[in-house]
Amino acid sequence: MFLETKGTSDWWDGACVYQIYPRSFYDSDSDGVGDLRGIIKKLDYLAGKPESLGINAIWISPFYPSPLADFGYDVSDYRGIDPLFGSMVDFDRLVQEAHLRGVRVIIDFVPNHSSNQHTWFKESLSGRESPKRNWYVWKDPKPDGSPPNNWMSVFGGSAWEFEESSQQYYLHTFLKQQPDLNWDNQDLRKEMKEIMKFWLEKGVDGLRIDAVSWLSKDLQFRDDPVNPRYRENIDDSYHKLLHTCSSQGSKLFDYLNEMIDVCRGYENKFMITEAYPDVQGEISHYLKYYQRLNHNICIPFNFECISFPWDAGTYKNFVDLFQEALLPGQPAIYNMGNHDKSRLASRLGRDSAKTAAMLLLSLPGIPFIYYGDEIGMQDVYIPKNKAKDPFTTPEGVGRDPSRTPMQWNEYMNAGFSTTEPWLPLSTDYKQCNVESESRYNESFLNLYKDLIAFRKQSTVLRVGAYQSLELGKNIYGFVRENLTDKVTVVLNFSNETEIIDSKALKGRVVLSTYRDIGSNFNLNGHLKLRPHEGVFIAPS
Repeated sequence: MFLETKGTSDWWDGACVYQIYPRSFYDSDSDGVGDLRGIIKKLDYLAGKPESLGINAIWISPFYPSPLADFGYDVSDYRGIDPLFGSMVDFDRLVQEAHLRGVRVIIDFVPNHSSNQHTWFKESLSGRESPKRNWYVWKDPKPDGSPPNNWMSVFGGSAWEFEESSQQYYLHTFLKQQPDLNWDNQDLRKEMKEIMKFWLEKGVDGLRIDAVSWLSKDLQFRDDPVNPRYRENIDDSYHKLLHTCSSQGSKLFDYLNEMIDVCRGYENKFMITEAYPDVQGEISHYLKYYQRLNHNICIPFNFECISFPWDAGTYKNFVDLFQEALLPGQPAIYNMGNHDKSRLASRLGRDSAKTAAMLLLSLPGIPFIYYGDEIGMQDVYIPKNKAKDPFTTPEGVGRDPSRTPMQWNEYMNAGFSTTEPWLPLSTDYKQCNVESESRYNESFLNLYKDLIAFRKQSTVLRVGAYQSLELGKNIYGFVRENLTDKVTVVLNFSNETEIIDSKALKGRVVLSTYRDIGSNFNLNGHLKLRPHEGVFIAPS
């Protein structure tokens, strides 16, 4: 049975989104840190020129004023631009220049917590009678002085911080410098919705809503239960508990629907929710967001493709189940990388990363590409004395390795800055950079350009029906089809040559991840795939 993935007339229906981590994209003012003017300067690389990558939307990670305890996810002013990144004039120009190139702009909105340097929290700290006290989550200690419950911080330890002067604890799901906002407070919600309007009226096209799971907590603040599947010394300590009380509370979808109502008041505005499941591959977790929210405006990120082992059967089974569970008109959002995870080419190897790119850009829904993945950037070793991420473990493992500066050319500092960058560069930047990749026919960059161009020109890849094929243990194949067109996608997940015989494989190969097969290569039920090769097959 073919699974319909009907499109709409909304701009995100055919979007291919590129995530920019602004600190690391391009430094325009020689301070070692990327900025908004740097993004403007590199827009032509992304879109608007024949040689551009070809994306049509960007997602910009936080640029708000911030003490940078968590690199912008600790916001001290929701209506401002951190001077490190530029000014509001720069932001307005960025939106204007992006729109001139047909590029939509999505920004991060961080509603679960603010910085402890925000004026709201400073007022909240002033005493129990402060008008802003209830804008945050404050609780009395237990009789023995210990925290109110067993809730844990994502970054380790208790999620509660004791404040001496008022003899209460405040909640911080993340760092202690990131106190949780109290979404049960109507005045807080009203203000956050006004902030959303502020950015939408500036021309922002979409909002990626950060950490939505924690917007609503258990109203009785009961303990989280122990996770029976937790593996000591293997799993992150945060997963010792199932976070059924500290997150996903009964009011969550009410609050998200209030945000959707804000977007509904404008034309063609879009929301994306970030909510990781407690259990990997838990489809029901994602389905709640489709069932309880207006999927014409708000779509949940699907993170499973980042976490799965590189195994054809695993990917096929998950995508089959997920696509079957979606109703017509409910698009998926797949991605293979982001600022919180190890880079695609490091997780899978460079050859498999090309296969993964073809998978990402041929699945139904909206693909998100993490900056640098299109040139095969890998995680960078960060010495302890250069580490910046507060989440870095004693073993030196953190998120810095996947956040290093974009590699533009083979010259000083990879063309990112004229001074020492905020994080070290990869030792391979002289070989792995935009300029070198542009010249090399079989490069990552040229493959990404081909895939994006093919997707842009092919309605069937964007919104056609999906049906998987049974082609062997190491092969993931599927058909994308509508009434007038058809593309068959076949991906070799192994490092061996695979020979496939199937009546489904008829037509001509129009694109290979090796980029060396001409369009006249005709098939008649027999296909030989080289190691890690993926192909698009069109009818003859």
